Amino acid sequence: MKAILNRFKKVILPVLMCFFTLLSCDTDELEIKHDFPFELKVMPVPEEIANHSTVEIRISIERPESYSGAAYFIRYFQFDGKGTLQYYDEQPYLPNDLYPLKAKEFRLLYTSQSVVSQSFEVWISDNFGNEKQLSFQFNSAD
Repeated sequence: MKAILNRFKKVILPVLMCFFTLLSCDTDELEIKHDFPFELKVMPVPEEIANHSTVEIRISIERPESYSGAAYFIRYFQFDGKGTLQYYDEQPYLPNDLYPLKAKEFRLLYTSQSVVSQSFEVWISDNFGNEKQLSFQFNSAD
């Protein structure tokens, strides 16, 4: 009886462990992580802006891991005052429309078209569904 118990421990138990290990592998695909969160770094901006003046907003997107397949997008919404936001010398963005970003470091130009305080939010997202929000508020310098 003791010999049968020893044989069970040496042969059957490892076979059962291998069997359960193989059953736990339900796919043949290797799981690759594609979701890399990112952070936004923003250079300081002035607190005041005069009507028809332009403020430069410098933003950089930083990821802890480098991934060449990441694409970034931007949209904004202005809820106080009036102004335009644009990327370099391109046409101004329309509120709530999604635009592709060409680089991870870029400059936005905000031009005031109002003599009152102005507030707007910028959302930057990637093709993995990650999204970060930036809020900007300028007091009137007029």
